[in-house]
Amino acid sequence: MTGPDRAGARVGVRPRPPLVPAQRLPPDLVAQVEVHRRLAAELASPPRFAVPAPRAAEPRSAPRGPSRRSRLLTLEVPALLGAVLIAVTGTLVSLGAPTTTAPAPPQARQVGCVQDASASGCLVPVPAAQVGGLYVDPGTPAAQQVADWTAEGRTADAEAVGAIAERAVPLWLAGGDATARVTDYVSRAASAGAVPLFVAYNIPDRDCGSFSGGGAAGADDYRAWVASVAAGLGGSDAIVVLEPDAIAHQLTGCADDGGERYGLLAGAVDALTAAGARVYIDAGNPGFTGDATATAEALRRAGIDRAAGFSVNVANFYTTEDSVAYGTAVSTALGGGVRFVVDTSRNGAGRAPEPTDGSPEWCNPPDRLLGTAPTLDSGIPLVDGLLWIKRPGESDGACRPGEPEAGQWYPDYALDLVTD
Repeated sequence: MTGPDRAGARVGVRPRPPLVPAQRLPPDLVAQVEVHRRLAAELASPPRFAVPAPRAAEPRSAPRGPSRRSRLLTLEVPALLGAVLIAVTGTLVSLGAPTTTAPAPPQARQVGCVQDASASGCLVPVPAAQVGGLYVDPGTPAAQQVADWTAEGRTADAEAVGAIAERAVPLWLAGGDATARVTDYVSRAASAGAVPLFVAYNIPDRDCGSFSGGGAAGADDYRAWVASVAAGLGGSDAIVVLEPDAIAHQLTGCADDGGERYGLLAGAVDALTAAGARVYIDAGNPGFTGDATATAEALRRAGIDRAAGFSVNVANFYTTEDSVAYGTAVSTALGGGVRFVVDTSRNGAGRAPEPTDGSPEWCNPPDRLLGTAPTLDSGIPLVDGLLWIKRPGESDGACRPGEPEAGQWYPDYALDLVTD
């Protein structure tokens, strides 16, 4: 995908740490304290029986055991006080000590490979189906690369690329009758108890004829194709990111079709939503148009009022902070409260500072890193999800000699994303 970009100001956005619940005394200590309280009350209270008159002296007999009151004062109360003191001391010490928790995941050997949601570290990935409810396809090129390199003895490289293979990425749909592919993918996701993620990418004059050029031959073909996607969804609770860059290209005049594109997008929103999907219309990135108001108006024309929201930073490298700031500005321009998703697939190191080897900053730039792992629980206001919408390790286009075509697996670039 292509489009003019410019760097945005970095905005520090960090989720607020969760509140730590108040500590409670353990049940056994509570019981001991209660016994002590009752005994103390008994000592302090007046006798509950009549004091008998003095009796005549009787002959001494065998010594009698200590009275109940004497036992309380000399034996039982001190023992209980000692037990309570020991228990309280141990509890206070334990409260002041670090809480014992499960060990943190081991650090991966690569720098910045997968950030957690607070951007506090690079973690060995856990399959996203376990943490975010998104479907992890075991048949991706990344998964196949892991298998191939493992068989070849390149175990360190295989382990590194596992950071990609074990995460949820979408199935990109870019033409042809999509019903069978979508039905199969939905079925596999359902068997895994997970949510399938799709990208619909077939708008006429797609990518304005650049590296990802193509798309449907015309409006009627596009509507028929959308219908084939909807038929495959079959009422599933899928997520569909709709036509990356389509609105941004329209706004920049690259795809000037008299506004027909907006009608096609709105029709796709209606058809896919009716099929059960949550649809997010793509809204570009902070540097494509840079105009939140114009983008909001374009989203209105594209049916945002009937969609789940919009997407930002698809296939680009803007930081999560910059992307959230841009998305929030667009949401505000729409009247506030409109939600969005952010592509964090390759934004762990932000955008490249300048073009490399004459290629755009957005086209397979070196020394980039994976971003925050996919999740539907972002902890960020208005953000429905942090997703890997661009499949990490797949080419942005043949921008330099020897690079694969857009969307093709690029193993050297995948390795660059997960190693320092």
